Amino acid sequence: MHAFREIVTAFLLASVVLLTGAVVPVTAEVAPVTASKTDKCPVCGMFVAKYPDFLAQIIFTDGSHALFDGAKDMFKYYFNIKKYNAAKDPADISSIYVTDYYSMTPIDGRAAWYVLDSDVFGPMGRELIPFVKEADAKEFMKDHTGKKLIRFAEVTTEVMKGLE
Repeated sequence: MHAFREIVTAFLLASVVLLTGAVVPVTAEVAPVTASKTDKCPVCGMFVAKYPDFLAQIIFTDGSHALFDGAKDMFKYYFNIKKYNAAKDPADISSIYVTDYYSMTPIDGRAAWYVLDSDVFGPMGRELIPFVKEADAKEFMKDHTGKKLIRFAEVTTEVMKGLE
């Protein structure tokens, strides 16, 4: 079954590259899901399909997932997973995806660059703006008065408090 999943993931990624001409650097194991009209963010309750430019997601090893209207709510969930889903632990996470701001494609959230304190707001206000390429993030910072560039491991509860 694992080999089948790898084949399907490779096919989907190849399709994205062929259709968009873009390389989507997805290094996580399970492919991202598509938001439906009924999917709600478990943190704020907003319908996530309305905000594809900011969509973030956590996919669990059992195939279940949680979708978010932005990286900020995804991190809130990640840092307090038991509050939002008592049956899950961080060890149950297979993949994390965020949407690259420029390409509007899903990228590995753990490998992304995040810009803080820019003049671009997400559906829930101040937001971490994700990028696959450091150069794109730095360009965005210049264009949108971003204050700091960080990686996944540098996002902390203190960083999250600064976005409130």
